[in-house]
Amino acid sequence: MRRFILTGPPGAGKTAILRQLELDGFSVVEEAATDIIALEQARGIAEPWKYPGFIDAIVDLQRSRQLGAPEELNAVQFHDRSAICTAALAVYLGHPTSDILSRELERVKMHATFQRRVFFVRNLGFITPTAARRISFEETLRFENIHEETYRGFGFGIISVEPGTVRDRVAAIKAAL
Repeated sequence: MRRFILTGPPGAGKTAILRQLELDGFSVVEEAATDIIALEQARGIAEPWKYPGFIDAIVDLQRSRQLGAPEELNAVQFHDRSAICTAALAVYLGHPTSDILSRELERVKMHATFQRRVFFVRNLGFITPTAARRISFEETLRFENIHEETYRGFGFGIISVEPGTVRDRVAAIKAAL
């Protein structure tokens, strides 16, 4: 199984790309943070990212989804974000790296869970706010930089997925495989 991470800043179009990859027959593993935000907001917590436990909840759901994903020999699987993304998010939010996050980062490193090249979806030049995405374009650019620095710091090579149509971006990803 070759697992690739699809990542980038909020609002860059990762979900649309992931949906097209799925339609094209690739196995995909969903992002965790948006689901944690939606759950906590449904529980009445308007801005769950302000609480340090937010990071650990993301890590737990990411790990569960990754370990529960089907494995097929010689298959390619795309993961919408990873624990490295969560480490970047912790830096961006000013949260410390928790023991849970540290252990997960060590687990994915030790088991070589992901390919060492990450597909980094570049921002589209704007941001569309949602209930889970309350970030300005300037903040998106700051997060994009932190995100890329974090991946490079963990030894990942960056494959840039530049702005374009979903089909063009997916074609670029497939060509890089």
